Amino acid sequence: MGKVYPEIGGRLRDFIEAQPMFFVASAPSGPDGHVNVSPKGMRGTFLVVDPLTVAWLDYHGSGAETLAHLRENGRVTVMFCAFTGPPKIVRLHGRGVATPLTDPGFAALLAGFPDPPDPHAVRSVVTVAVDRVSDSCGYAVPLMDYRGERDLLIEWGSRRTEEDLAAYRSRKNAASIDGLPVF
Repeated sequence: MGKVYPEIGGRLRDFIEAQPMFFVASAPSGPDGHVNVSPKGMRGTFLVVDPLTVAWLDYHGSGAETLAHLRENGRVTVMFCAFTGPPKIVRLHGRGVATPLTDPGFAALLAGFPDPPDPHAVRSVVTVAVDRVSDSCGYAVPLMDYRGERDLLIEWGSRRTEEDLAAYRSRKNAASIDGLPVF
């Protein structure tokens, strides 16, 4: 049986911080447009800032749906699944804001992450004001073994200059698949 919690604390915080990956769901406003679900990972990229605030490092990628949706309406859900140990799913619903690396406040937000993998390749920090914390059973989530991090995204970013990454954002991350502006 699922439960709603007043905040992220204790065992929920421990559970969230132990997960090697999470999923982010967002959608544009209105009846049209595409709902987006993105898998996220890499240790050191997710942070419980306080009992009702979380943040993650958003690395350059092939799309920017979540960022476009956050810019348009802010709605976001973050989900964690237990792939080992007792079955559990935790969802954090809230309103998010993406702070791009070009924003004067970016460096201070990035500094809140104690050990991020290659901060050079981060395009924004997403901060979420959480307004609903819940869990559910996770009985249908499979048991899987964690074998390690993939380093392809970090390698890709480390081979590029700041100018290369800016050109990539301009070319590949300017708009969502529905045409919403990203930055």
